Amino acid sequence: MVTLNINGRDMQVEADPSTPILWALRDNLNMTGTKFGCGAALCGACTVHLDGAAIRSCITPISAAGGKKITTIEAMEADKVGKAVQDAWVKLDVPQCGYCQSGQVMSATALLRTNKAPSDADIDGAMAGNICRCGTYQRIRAAIKDAAKTLA
Repeated sequence: MVTLNINGRDMQVEADPSTPILWALRDNLNMTGTKFGCGAALCGACTVHLDGAAIRSCITPISAAGGKKITTIEAMEADKVGKAVQDAWVKLDVPQCGYCQSGQVMSATALLRTNKAPSDADIDGAMAGNICRCGTYQRIRAAIKDAAKTLA
């Protein structure tokens, strides 16, 4: 049994310590907002925050989360920065298929926590590795800038 702090609550997970955070969330805790994309940390669909930093949960074992805080897409609506990002996503109609969007929102939120006024280069750097097969990158960038303006 492993105790993980997820979205501010301690939760018990019965899993091997080498189990990726993604599978503990989805399979053990039925938290399906975090998506499986590639399983190799190349697409970003599985992005969550670990102590505020965007990480790829498909390759990060639950043993790496001991004593740390995991934040998932399920907690973004109750978070000031996460809510601003989600509102901008809706306002600018960012998603098409939507599959990658939880990972995109998590990466954008982590960026805006550390950089209140990101440049295009800052956005590109923070969002690198988050793949959108629908190609909504321009709308993603516009939504990040909109959220930054709202938070300013």
